[in-house]
Amino acid sequence: MRRLIASTGAMSALLLMFACTPSQKNAPPEADADLVARAHAIHERIVTIDTHDDIEDDFANTVDPLNADRQVNLEKMKAGGLDVVFFAVYVGQGPRTPEGYARAHDAAEQKFAAIHKMADEMYPDRIEIAYTPDDVERIVGSGKLATVIGMENGYIIGKDLGLLKTYYDQGGRYLTLAHQGHNDISDSANPSERLDDAAEEWGGLSPFGRQVVAEMNRLGMMIDVSHISKKAALDAMRASRAPVIASHSSMRALADVPRNMDDETLLALKDNGGVIQTVALGGYVKVRPEFETAVRALREELGIRGYAGWRDLTDEQRAEYRRRVDELNQKYPQANVSDFVDHIDHAVQLIGIDHVGISSDFDGGGGIEGFNDASEAFNVTLELVRRGYSEDDIRKLWGGNLLRVWRQVESVAGEMQANAG
Repeated sequence: MRRLIASTGAMSALLLMFACTPSQKNAPPEADADLVARAHAIHERIVTIDTHDDIEDDFANTVDPLNADRQVNLEKMKAGGLDVVFFAVYVGQGPRTPEGYARAHDAAEQKFAAIHKMADEMYPDRIEIAYTPDDVERIVGSGKLATVIGMENGYIIGKDLGLLKTYYDQGGRYLTLAHQGHNDISDSANPSERLDDAAEEWGGLSPFGRQVVAEMNRLGMMIDVSHISKKAALDAMRASRAPVIASHSSMRALADVPRNMDDETLLALKDNGGVIQTVALGGYVKVRPEFETAVRALREELGIRGYAGWRDLTDEQRAEYRRRVDELNQKYPQANVSDFVDHIDHAVQLIGIDHVGISSDFDGGGGIEGFNDASEAFNVTLELVRRGYSEDDIRKLWGGNLLRVWRQVESVAGEMQANAG
């Protein structure tokens, strides 16, 4: 419905390029060119959505969204046929004090402003902010890229319920209730030892968290249960009048880490009508204990502290970190597209095709062999086609299910606002 490859020559070049990608090592004996061509045709026709990409504090200032050295930029989106990305207004967990909440609010506002600057001032001919599912389809249909704004960590509202409306009015369309640390809304799946030593604080959602869920339902903001504890996720599903999302999580049955969803939680998500956006973050796709131990030692050696602390390194230190991580990946093979689609398979078999989607967590730790930046999005479609998924299935996985949930969230909000009026 949108992009068209310009010529037969361009198609041939793409076939050669993807014929050599890691995700095709185990290709079936059938004519690979035919399979790749069929996958390209599907990829061209569907709307592809990635529900989580982190942005830097200086995004759209010293970091140019068009072609910066990051996993998602506008050129890579276009090259990979990735139509829509949720840029994340992420703020890390900090002190739960008035001063901490004020700093978090200021940091969130800075990132909202950056996304608007990118779309409204810098590249309005290339990308547009979508505020509704209809906007997504209109923008993509016009040939432009689309961004939606997600918010990661309910810490950015502190104890102020009114900030949800403030952020919604600026385009925020989902809120991850917590991150690495318990907050005033919810327990976290992996509280930071530095910030919060308690295994649990609320035993799920807090009383304030239930108010947050109700207000998000009223506004039409999607509730994101990634990063929160299992008890909190189940509480949120029970409390919400609308389906919820997990914007970037994978399946605990295949990678036993707290950030992934176990089968019980997945079944509850199905009953809720929600969707899990399977995340292409290596450690959540394939558990590699030796690799993780070695990376922790490397981070300690280089003085990397906290979430995304590598951004504080000098250029030389960052290059050294990447080189040595590459060496560790050679020693302990990393997750690849096939491993990633194994997670999709598991969820589809357990809860059905209508409740599963795709995300990356690029620029915040995400990336696997064969899908390590936006330019490689096609490789996921190729693997899905290889495994026998239909075009309709792939359309649902790459964004159709997310749009369906979003529309249901809007519908619930409309009913609540009408009844209140």
